[in-house]
Amino acid sequence: MNGKLILTDGTTFHGKLLKDVTGLGEVVFNTGMTGYQEVLTDPSYCGQIVTMTYPMIGNYGAAKDFMEARKSFVRGFVVDELSKVASNWQSEESIVDFLLREEIPCLYDVDTRAVTRCIRSGGAMKGLIVREDMAQDDIDRRLAEELSQDVVAEVTTSEIYTLDAKAKGNEHVVVMDFGIKRHILESLREYGFHLTVVPAHTTADEVLALQPDGIFLSNGPGDPKALPGVIEEIKKLIGQKPLFGICLGHQLFSLAMGADTRKMKFGHRGSNQPVKNIAMNRVHITSQNHGYVVDERSLEGLPLEVTHRAVNDDTVEGLRHLKLPAFTVQYHPEASPGLDDNRYLFDAFRALIHA
Repeated sequence: MNGKLILTDGTTFHGKLLKDVTGLGEVVFNTGMTGYQEVLTDPSYCGQIVTMTYPMIGNYGAAKDFMEARKSFVRGFVVDELSKVASNWQSEESIVDFLLREEIPCLYDVDTRAVTRCIRSGGAMKGLIVREDMAQDDIDRRLAEELSQDVVAEVTTSEIYTLDAKAKGNEHVVVMDFGIKRHILESLREYGFHLTVVPAHTTADEVLALQPDGIFLSNGPGDPKALPGVIEEIKKLIGQKPLFGICLGHQLFSLAMGADTRKMKFGHRGSNQPVKNIAMNRVHITSQNHGYVVDERSLEGLPLEVTHRAVNDDTVEGLRHLKLPAFTVQYHPEASPGLDDNRYLFDAFRALIHA
């Protein structure tokens, strides 16, 4: 059936609906050439309609091994060509079957280059996927709805659980789950960390009572400033145990240190984002998914050093505490788009624990 994507500025993009369902969310774009199922199941995309810039999506199908969470949290999916044929030895179902099973609103046969140019020009904005013949009054009513700000509560674990290490190691790490990806947990386990995963709003006292050797602040969706209670608990954890944060965890750590964050015009989303490691004087290819960034001006006077920068826009991609055992990065080191470029960060975390 015919459908359309309508942005809050009135711009409309036409295509075909996979199923008669609507989706309301912040419209963003991802520049990855592969990894569409990982994108669809990354909790950091909770509340968003994702546009894929690569023209063909679905050609290698979908499988359980590609899942990053228990389900998809995206509000919509916009693509150019939606492949109904899956050709891959790992494929267990087509992307069409996956989208239908997960009940993800999908608009295809769309000029995704035009959508991307619009977002790059006007910035990420709210959008609505609907049938072509939906009444204008209904469209206006849906577009006027407020997007949820409590997206971390939607994606975090509801209870504490443990995961054993997959390699030799005796380090116990408490993972604060703000919407963690499964492959981050798997990477930590492969490095020999025994994990205790706790809900996002776990207090500092509760974390320390678990007697961790280190603390990991995970990725997750939304505005970090929407989590003032979490920020207060992280303040109490800094300096107590070695700490490593990524993505949202990086931003929350920065806010806990007294820095500030700001919303980006259209963010960094894709598996091909170049980041410079200042100490190594090397550029790594990274996987990223964030719409907020640490405001470098707010770091003045704080005991923090910028360790990584985005090559494309010079934004802060990594921080290190000058006195205490804590460091963070904005990107996802487990995804390995540049092979094992960023695996050294897990070694650095272990070194902090044993320092």
